[in-house]
Amino acid sequence: MDSSVYRLMAQTQEAHWWFAGRRKILRAIIAQLRLPACARILEIGCGTGGNLPMLTQFGTVCGVEIDDFALARAREVSNCEIQKGWLPDRIPFHGELFDLVCLLDVLEHVDDDEAALSAVAKRIKPGGLAVVTVPAYQWLYGSHDRLHHHYRRYSAGHLRRKATVAGLRVLRLGYFNALLFPLIAAVRLCKRVLPSGGRDEAALPGHKLNRWLYGVLSFEAAFAPRAFFPFGATCIAVLERR
Repeated sequence: MDSSVYRLMAQTQEAHWWFAGRRKILRAIIAQLRLPACARILEIGCGTGGNLPMLTQFGTVCGVEIDDFALARAREVSNCEIQKGWLPDRIPFHGELFDLVCLLDVLEHVDDDEAALSAVAKRIKPGGLAVVTVPAYQWLYGSHDRLHHHYRRYSAGHLRRKATVAGLRVLRLGYFNALLFPLIAAVRLCKRVLPSGGRDEAALPGHKLNRWLYGVLSFEAAFAPRAFFPFGATCIAVLERR
């Protein structure tokens, strides 16, 4: 992504409805994975570190990030060990295997996503897990995806096939951000015919709107430990190394 996107992310990742709501959903999902007490967790593509404090609730966390500004910011906001790297061919922490690897809205940034998932699988302990989130539905691909350098968006079936090729077993698969999906889809489709003013969706909306959007998205955290939605703006998978 462009450095301007990382800088905006650093400013908004704590309060923005999308980042905060996603963290709440992910926290609920990871809490029911029954990780070992001293779990080793790796977040690949940790960005400016918004997820790291949440992940440290479940074990010892390491991070990987390609962008220098984002890497420095991630080190500032956490006590985690963060090293520079990228998928598929430079994952640091050589020789280490992890109980959980998180790939949170990262895979869409990688040209060879099958090679990326194969590289991820090699860093998971046998029987260990990965949590992967990606933007959903190629028909929603638009200006936001181009701004963030996305190669593609995914369906659940698409993600399942990629994971299977990488040697990962699908334990859970589905979507979240379902309650807001009609609104999100309408906005994305309208942007194809109407000027958007160049505003990045990562920019913080007005306080009342941001609070309302967060409330709707975070409400899904109550369902996430038991069931994913059959549709939504984000596709999510819980995978196991065979």
